[in-house]
Amino acid sequence: MPSNFGNKLVIAISSRALFNLDDSHQVFVNEGLDAYTRYQIEHEDEVLMPGDGFPMVQKLLRLNERLGGEPRVEVLLLSRNSADTGLRIFNSIEHYGLNITRAAFCSGTSPYGYASAFGCHLFLSTNADDVRDALDHGIAAATLLASKSNVDHEDILRFAFDGDAVLFSDEAERVYKQEGLSAFTESEKASAKLPLTGGPFKEFLATLQGLQREFGEHDCPIRTALVTARSAPAHERVIRTLRAWNIRIDESLFLGGLSKGTFLKAYGADVFFDDQRIHCDSASEHVATGHVPHGIANQPLLP
Repeated sequence: MPSNFGNKLVIAISSRALFNLDDSHQVFVNEGLDAYTRYQIEHEDEVLMPGDGFPMVQKLLRLNERLGGEPRVEVLLLSRNSADTGLRIFNSIEHYGLNITRAAFCSGTSPYGYASAFGCHLFLSTNADDVRDALDHGIAAATLLASKSNVDHEDILRFAFDGDAVLFSDEAERVYKQEGLSAFTESEKASAKLPLTGGPFKEFLATLQGLQREFGEHDCPIRTALVTARSAPAHERVIRTLRAWNIRIDESLFLGGLSKGTFLKAYGADVFFDDQRIHCDSASEHVATGHVPHGIANQPLLP
């Protein structure tokens, strides 16, 4: 991955994940590109309302203020808009005082390729195809789902992650899907001391951990949580894997198949990442949620 930003945490977000563009998108769907372009230009001085990714971005950028000195977090915009239609987005960024200065406007084509060029650790979009392309090219990415959650203005930034096929590879999940729960449990017991290989979000979590260390243990405005359907005895391999990676998770929830939504609400997640759409739909009732279309759960079923 390119190191254009040194040791910064670099996050890319699409315009529709950052702002609520539902009205203008409906113009595009109903009337086409030319009507959409006219609409955006005519309304470019009207400030857009925040989207589901906005609160997280605000908190990320505030980390730079708390650390002082050279900024340690870079947020940039990757958009299917053109520069013309993107002017309204930049005007809204300026209105809210977001320190976002870099962008790629791709005029209808996928911007995912620029995520790698910028050296991004995470790409958030509402376009599932762009997200899949980014994941296929080794970038942590998620489709941000519309959320019914209330915005939490607490200063602490709280990330929550599923384990298998997100932080870890889907090797264990494949056993579960193909052979059932008993085989999965026995396999994980037998492999308890063998670390899992990394999933698409391993590098993002490791970079986030490095940023946490800069604040110190007792004054850190970032918290992380593992929220997994695993339970004992399948917990041991997860714990030993994170230990082998030298990564510390602040909170770990082994739910044994319980619905994750209410637990994520109790944790106060700013965003939760999961590979299984059924869990994402449940979680989005309570918190902002990113679907990670990776692993066996997202592969088409064979006839």
